[in-house]
Amino acid sequence: MTTPLRDGLAAGLRADGLDPAVVERVIRTALDEDLAFGPDVTTDSTVPADAVATGDVTPRSIGVLAGVHVAAAVFDLVGGAAVEVLVHEADGATTEPGLPVLTVTGPTRSLLTAERTALNLVCHLSGIASLTRQWADAIAGTGAAVRDTRKTTPGLRALEKYAVRRGGGVNHRMALGDAALVKDNHVAAAGGIAAAVAAVRTTAPEIPLEVECDTLDQVREAIAAGVQLVLLDNFSTADTRTAVELVRGTGVRLEASGGLDLARAAEVAATGVDYLAVGALTHSAPVLDLGFDLRP
Repeated sequence: MTTPLRDGLAAGLRADGLDPAVVERVIRTALDEDLAFGPDVTTDSTVPADAVATGDVTPRSIGVLAGVHVAAAVFDLVGGAAVEVLVHEADGATTEPGLPVLTVTGPTRSLLTAERTALNLVCHLSGIASLTRQWADAIAGTGAAVRDTRKTTPGLRALEKYAVRRGGGVNHRMALGDAALVKDNHVAAAGGIAAAVAAVRTTAPEIPLEVECDTLDQVREAIAAGVQLVLLDNFSTADTRTAVELVRGTGVRLEASGGLDLARAAEVAATGVDYLAVGALTHSAPVLDLGFDLRP
């Protein structure tokens, strides 16, 4: 049923900063779910095999786009060269309800088979980008950036973190091996912050290293241990300000995490922290409503 991803669509994904192989793997997994028991019986029963149609992916609400080329790749993988894809809006753009962001023309059966998978991805990614934009706007001018976490949907991390970037956020580590984050369980296992930091530095001396702290005393210990980044876990605004003073002139950066919401974002960002870590960007973002409709 599915075909190889064409070069033009792969190039569009690469231009967006996505790995086409990763995107294709995600799409094929999604299509395997839909086609696990055979072809689309509803579509094949109601649509003539030789029918051709044009359809539009159109926003129904205001938000930030992410995943338009991903959606296009779904139609491409299902219909192949028989499907013509026309992208109207780039990721990162603010949507205008009623104006198509993607138009596809091809065998009607292919378009309808691909429809739900394409919408699932572009609606989800655009929802993440839209929520991230709200956070980025809330802390604009403070010098802080909103950052995601590893609280991502299994299998979708690369795409979800891409959507965060499109919304104006920045990414935390992508996996467990590109940066170290010493958390409370690591501290307990190692016997203290200093011991945990020394252990990581022995194993991976060049890797970026962050330590999670629950108290100001732990912040002092982390600074003394020579960390690069301190995560302030559920700190009050007052204690966050104190932590900012503690690291002043040391080169240590600070990341606020826990107990954050949009109403408090600007207040926390104004303390002087470098990042606000917001797991909700990926684990709780509502989808942006986009639909797919065949033209009459």
